[in-house]
Amino acid sequence: MKKRLATLCLLFLCSLSFVWGQGSFDLVIVGGNPGGLMAAIAAARLGKRSVVLERTSHTGGLPANGLGATDIATRGATTGLFREFADRVKQHYIDTYGANSEQVKVCSDGYHFEPSVAAKVFDDMLAEHADKITIRMMRQFDAEKENMVLRNNRIEKIRLLNRETGETEEYTGKLFIDATYEGDLGAAANVPFRIGREGKEAFNEPGAGRVYKYWGGTEAAGSTFQTDNAVQSYNYRLCLTNNPENRVTIKKPAHYNREEFVSLIEDVWTGRNTNILFRDVTPEMMEKNRRHIKAGNPSMIPGDRWAIHKITNIVHLPNQKTDANNQHDAFISTDLPEENWPWPTSSWEWRDKFAHRLREYIEGLFWFAQNDPELPANFRKEAKEWGLAKDEYTDNEHFPRQVYVREGRRFEGLYFFTANDAIPVQIGKRPPIHRSSITAGHYALDSHAVRKRETGRVHLDGFLSYPAAVYTVPYGVMVSGEIDNLLFPVPVSGSHIGFSTLRMEPCWMALGQAAGVASSIAIDEQVNVQNVSLAKLQDILIRQKATLMYFKDVDYTSPDFPLVQYMGVRGYLPDWEARLQEPIDSETLTQWQLLSKQPLQENIETGKTTRLNVLRLIYAKLPKD
Repeated sequence: MKKRLATLCLLFLCSLSFVWGQGSFDLVIVGGNPGGLMAAIAAARLGKRSVVLERTSHTGGLPANGLGATDIATRGATTGLFREFADRVKQHYIDTYGANSEQVKVCSDGYHFEPSVAAKVFDDMLAEHADKITIRMMRQFDAEKENMVLRNNRIEKIRLLNRETGETEEYTGKLFIDATYEGDLGAAANVPFRIGREGKEAFNEPGAGRVYKYWGGTEAAGSTFQTDNAVQSYNYRLCLTNNPENRVTIKKPAHYNREEFVSLIEDVWTGRNTNILFRDVTPEMMEKNRRHIKAGNPSMIPGDRWAIHKITNIVHLPNQKTDANNQHDAFISTDLPEENWPWPTSSWEWRDKFAHRLREYIEGLFWFAQNDPELPANFRKEAKEWGLAKDEYTDNEHFPRQVYVREGRRFEGLYFFTANDAIPVQIGKRPPIHRSSITAGHYALDSHAVRKRETGRVHLDGFLSYPAAVYTVPYGVMVSGEIDNLLFPVPVSGSHIGFSTLRMEPCWMALGQAAGVASSIAIDEQVNVQNVSLAKLQDILIRQKATLMYFKDVDYTSPDFPLVQYMGVRGYLPDWEARLQEPIDSETLTQWQLLSKQPLQENIETGKTTRLNVLRLIYAKLPKD
């Protein structure tokens, strides 16, 4: 009897292991990049159990793979868990090197960091919720219908490949989150998506369609603004160093093809580049530059870069390291346009082959710049001062483990974000204010090239940047109209140009946080994600110090932050400053009275009562929908 009881207990424990180990969770999150991790953390803080299914053997996405210079134009625009991440980065450097150290200075308040530090901070944040968050590495989801079980517009179950064992695993959940850079999960669920570029006629966006422009200049010859299927290029964000004690020489790849890089030779000698400053350079100036370089000098052409900077853009990180990205002033750099076009909808077998090809291309480019005898000797010598950081990616020959997938599928959600959502409605004013905002964000409308060098063009097709202002992001960009328990905070809904500003990691982290909160509300209230209470969602986000609408004079540290956020997205504070301590004027009082649909005369004196006190009176009377 005792033996049988022990056996039954063992079977029961094994069944629990299956249910909670492989199978059933509150949230099933596909993708261990920052968007997915923040969704898990936000949900954990509300008591929900998540599993994060990551294809590789490391979580952290691009910040843990070389993107150490945070892409954000206004730092106060995106806060919440992203700001917590940045604060922890800074604290790491303070604790490790001292508050007055060079490392703390270079980390720029936590916005610049080494890949290994980003990975550590993510791990620390996850470890604090180990009882609620399960991380499964080497789990591959393939965007095939047989890997998705749907019933009544809901995902019931997904199937993944365990890359270590070769076995298929099944996971069930109440909510599913697509945090892949490619949009694989949503695609398997038949959510409509877009790939390629909309033309100018679609939404009247700057930079839409086929565009050639000097970097920093206006559109040039060849720009048709027509739609096509082109996908912006990918690269690897390299962690380089010029510290000889921590430097590893970049090797010549096995499939080195010198012909891919020979156009760089004349670019170096003549100083040819893609910057707007090059527009006024004459053939005579280029020939003079050739003689100048031959005499042992660096280039003297306006807008030109020299040595390693000619092929990569460098932002300095702590400990003499860099975030080395594609050089926007160059015809040839670490991006590999055209060849990545199939990536968004291809199999992982194809993607892995391209990832290897991209790595060898970049290694070949650096080897060429440092060794080819037709390049100037002083150019090669200075380029050789740089190599891979020896203490990063020690399990991958010091090379980043993950391709920088700038854009994959873009889903068509309840709200379709375009450039017009990030551009001021009038000069000096804000972009449109979305009442359903779940985060503010700010980065330029920014896309990398879609085609390789073409004869006679001033730059590569699609390599562009246009200014934007701090904007609000509506909840609908990550909500499907078809699937009732799916959110997609990374492959969000938008045009190519609209997506080009949303695709920055701080914004993805903020959207991930919102996805985790929205999922928790949907579970607690047993509603579809489309019917989540926006007021409740925003209230929780605000309490978590997330910025829904940016103000220059009130940030998340202010005791008035919740009030300003709540009233701001509801239209009471349309300007860049809340001006809380200023007295209310009659015009504003009238506007607020119309908005609130209630009389506001009692205890209010125009010219005396502060705007803050009036807002408090209105807030107390507003229905909390």
